[in-house]
Amino acid sequence: MDAFSQQEKRRFWILVIIVSISGFSQGMLLPLISAIFEKDGISSSMNGLNATGLYIGTLLVSPFMEAPLRRFGYKPIIVGGGMLVFISLLLFPLWKSVVFWYVLRLFIGIGDHALHFSTQTWITSFSPQQRLGRNIAIYGLSFGVGFAAGPLFAPLVNVFEGLPFIVSGLLCMLAWSLVFMLKNDFPDIMKGKSDNERLSARFKGTMAVAWLAFLGPFGYGFLESTLNAMYPVYALRNGIEFTSVTIILATFSVGGIISQLPLGMLSDKIGRRPVFLAALGGGSISFFIASTMETSITAVIVMFFVAGLFSGSIFSLGISYMSDLTPKHLLPTGNLLCGIFFSFGSLTGPFLGGLFLEFDAGFSFLLLISLFLAVLFVVSFIGKLKQRPIAA
Repeated sequence: MDAFSQQEKRRFWILVIIVSISGFSQGMLLPLISAIFEKDGISSSMNGLNATGLYIGTLLVSPFMEAPLRRFGYKPIIVGGGMLVFISLLLFPLWKSVVFWYVLRLFIGIGDHALHFSTQTWITSFSPQQRLGRNIAIYGLSFGVGFAAGPLFAPLVNVFEGLPFIVSGLLCMLAWSLVFMLKNDFPDIMKGKSDNERLSARFKGTMAVAWLAFLGPFGYGFLESTLNAMYPVYALRNGIEFTSVTIILATFSVGGIISQLPLGMLSDKIGRRPVFLAALGGGSISFFIASTMETSITAVIVMFFVAGLFSGSIFSLGISYMSDLTPKHLLPTGNLLCGIFFSFGSLTGPFLGGLFLEFDAGFSFLLLISLFLAVLFVVSFIGKLKQRPIAA
């Protein structure tokens, strides 16, 4: 980040800290609420439906995010989103109800999306092109580390059921308060055009130049939700102990954390497309190999780690790829679409995974994931854009 001024460096690291705490709260909520509902005898279908609240919240607010960002700037949107998240977290202990907690998760989804949309767009707007991949990789890495650390705080529920929510809420509040150290800024606007463009026109224009890049967020949303929500069910039905399942899933996350920055820097040097294709292809092959070695827990753990090294970075690679392809005045729209595609992937994964488990197709669940990544690889390989990449 040698091309950064001191002010830009400070801004970058404050945004990174905010995103890491957001990842922490999300990573803690998923297993925590699932475990609480399971203990209380809530059905698995209702448990899974409740978990969709976060992604539904993201989709509901997405069409309304861009206009306030362009009008008020990045800082107010981060302030509003952060406040919504930590207030919702602190409200969980007040009343334990499936409906009430679903509404709170809906609000957290809205707040988290405001945080991610604003911080992500801000970083892509001021990062120099030669360091864009590296900066977005650090952004993704910070969220990944926070997401991986979140479940470690879930056992605080054994002390007092509301304690994990309170701790997470206070941490979010501390990180959120850092945003007041930043000076507000606004996204670039194409003179005489962007303010008057209809949202649908901006969506159409951004999709035309960058639709391939949105396969990254879509694919990662599918992976994250499928592995965390449906693979444990498949593994437990096949006699794998729950402790082993948690280790298997953790190794995928660790692999993604380790490779995040190297792949981002590599994409700065040789281009986003070849690295993105390698990530999809390597992930597909790794999951395929894992599907043939399920009798060995050690082998599965190793292949999940390798799969994480490849495909654990497709979200941040997709954002960098989108930023290369999209003109600056459409960056807010591009980042908004990244969030929308991630949410679609997150909703698609459990649905397809649930169908797979319900009909018991007779082959490994990991083949479904391998096939999904293979399809994304083929589409990315043969896909054509309507125009050449536009340097931001």
